[in-house]
Amino acid sequence: MKKLILSILAFSLATTALPQQVKEIEILPNEKWWGGATDLGNKMPFCDNTTEADLQTQNFNNQTTPLLISNKGRYIWCDGPFQFQLRDGKIRIESARGTIEYATAGNTLKEAYLTASGKYLPPAGILPPELFFSKPQYNTWIELIYNQNQEDILKYARSIIDNGFPTGILMIDDNWQKDYGNFNFRPDKFPNPKAMVDELHAMGFKVMLWIAPYVSADSPEFRILEKKGYLLKKKDTGQPAIIHWWNGFSACYDTTNPEAMEYLKQQLRANQEKYGIDGFKFDGADISYMTPGEYDFYDKDATPNTFMEKWAALGLSFPYNELRACWKLGGQALVQRLGDKDYSWNATRMLIPDMLAAGLLGYYYTCPDMIGGGQYSAFLNVKEFDEELIVRSCQVHALMPMMQFSVAPWRILSKENADICAHYAHLHQKMSGYILELAKRAAETGEPIVRSMEYEYPHQGFTDCKDQYMLGDKYLVAPMVTPGVKRTVKLPKGKWKDERGQIFKGP
Repeated sequence: MKKLILSILAFSLATTALPQQVKEIEILPNEKWWGGATDLGNKMPFCDNTTEADLQTQNFNNQTTPLLISNKGRYIWCDGPFQFQLRDGKIRIESARGTIEYATAGNTLKEAYLTASGKYLPPAGILPPELFFSKPQYNTWIELIYNQNQEDILKYARSIIDNGFPTGILMIDDNWQKDYGNFNFRPDKFPNPKAMVDELHAMGFKVMLWIAPYVSADSPEFRILEKKGYLLKKKDTGQPAIIHWWNGFSACYDTTNPEAMEYLKQQLRANQEKYGIDGFKFDGADISYMTPGEYDFYDKDATPNTFMEKWAALGLSFPYNELRACWKLGGQALVQRLGDKDYSWNATRMLIPDMLAAGLLGYYYTCPDMIGGGQYSAFLNVKEFDEELIVRSCQVHALMPMMQFSVAPWRILSKENADICAHYAHLHQKMSGYILELAKRAAETGEPIVRSMEYEYPHQGFTDCKDQYMLGDKYLVAPMVTPGVKRTVKLPKGKWKDERGQIFKGP
């Protein structure tokens, strides 16, 4: 019942560079497409007259890459962002910044992905720290929102241990700092931050801090950075640009300026030395908050996509990192996370196809958002939580590369259901040897950790399968993503053994 997979694929490769005036590619019979943006995973595979997206103005709250791949072994690539749509039997590429290339690399999704990723998104050969894969992450966002404070963070950490959950990585989220662009803890909320971090370390946690590229416009840091010329400038004025992002209006580091990024890196190093912080959650820098053509970047050839890419690349200097917005950095040792999901069954169903999309864009070190959802507003004023939903979300996370808690199961669930969540956190830890093996393989070969059924079993009728997946090449995972206790599992050809030892024959 073990399956042998050849590590070297044989294929014939025919590459064509499309002149800028050629913008349409015929869709083959029964051909479907994946790619472009992680957050569009739940809409994949794309088929005729269903999809259009603009990678120049949107990153869809997540990672994007100028790559499209098909189940017929074809792929489309462009060095810069583009708009695309599937319409009337053709893929239409518009406004591409760069030469469009398309190629045939066999006749399967897997061959298309491995060829394209090897050429354009080669694996870096290194991976994030093993702790990301072996133990859960805990984020203080849903429990504390903007009231990040020393007392409650320590209380949250102690509760993790007291309720039988494994320790792991603890992320302190937004509003821990005095101002955006300042990297000291707020003294009114954190009377002794170094002692707090020391205590968290003693409990067995690694500690990360939320940061963003934004700078409060009335802060001392703004005046320092403006004088140094490190802030993004408004076009043709020489004045700092003001970005309207989800927390208001702020100036912003010009991430395309290497000197500015080196300065920022040194500020973060100083924070680590002062407080003992292990790493950072690099949030923000979404191009969705930027207006094309309104900025003078330090790099005159840069676009908002470049800005987002350079911010994400800063994470490579800090092994303990996490990204949500990213451009064209598949294959790198960056921890990615799905964009914030609602607290809903629909959002739970999206976890699998969005994770599959992340892997097919080269972002194989990805965490499926926060258990139960990362949209804090959905958790406000809830009188009675859907406990089944939280448990099912936890189970989906357990057999993913990473899992992240934020809302505290022990606060909103019964003791019985909280214990189930703890059990699955320990299951993730138990499976970590295999998951880590897959992560190491990804660092060398680029193979996704979470794989679609069509990727692993091409042309067996799995093209549209979105509710089950392969964890590597060994385990077929079919979680409950709807209310209830029954579901259908579709098996590929071969013999399959379930967790109870029962043998089934597929298909």
